[in-house]
Amino acid sequence: MTDMTSEDIHKGHRRRLREKFLKSGLEGFHDYEIVELLLSLGTPRRDCKQTAKEAIKKFQTLRGVLEASAEDLRQVDGIGPHSAFGIKLVQEVAREFLRARVLEKPFYRSSQEVFDYLYHAMRGLKKEVFKVIYLNSQNQIIDTVDVSEGTSSSSAVSPRDVIDGAIRSNSTALIFVHNHPSGNPEPSNNDKGLTRELVYAGKLLRLRVLDHIIIGDNKYFSFAGEGLIEEYETDFMNIMLRGMAESRKRLYQANSSPDKY
Repeated sequence: MTDMTSEDIHKGHRRRLREKFLKSGLEGFHDYEIVELLLSLGTPRRDCKQTAKEAIKKFQTLRGVLEASAEDLRQVDGIGPHSAFGIKLVQEVAREFLRARVLEKPFYRSSQEVFDYLYHAMRGLKKEVFKVIYLNSQNQIIDTVDVSEGTSSSSAVSPRDVIDGAIRSNSTALIFVHNHPSGNPEPSNNDKGLTRELVYAGKLLRLRVLDHIIIGDNKYFSFAGEGLIEEYETDFMNIMLRGMAESRKRLYQANSSPDKY
């Protein structure tokens, strides 16, 4: 009986990982095993298990490995240019896939997918960036635009720029997204005031504000999810009703004044 070589053992291990993936996807995989599979695409004849573990140790999570730059990946012993390219390619394909899914689905049913897509682009930003997502009457995305870039703790947003963009894109609904470089997605008083102002402006022009999402460190705050968008809409309607009541009162008083005659 022929003894199995180290290479045979590695081949058998890799074959079992691939068969497991083909059978049930990534369910039950450790993060390092997923990275190992990715690395094997660039180095098919090499044992990648230890390298994968080192990558997870350095970047802490699978997400961390996927989001690392090619330069940072190559600092891990065993990850060469081909493997780094493969990992970055997988990340970009995943981003494009998520983007395509977002564009195909109504937003109110896919806020988590929108967060997943935008998180890749916004998680590492050192300054606040305020994005507006413009949507059509079916809540499908027309365009995503950066309207403001601020400091590490704030951004200056002009409601006029937001509304002008809605007119140019012929959109009927809006979603606002900005990041908090601190990692804490809880809204500030300025965030709440701005959102209220934008909701009011939207109501005046018959534009629906679907949500305002603040992206933090692997989590987000949704104004719609917390009921704040609905609260601001109700406040606006109450203001309008009070204004109409005051106008009718003044008109009645003017019409019944003795000075009129």
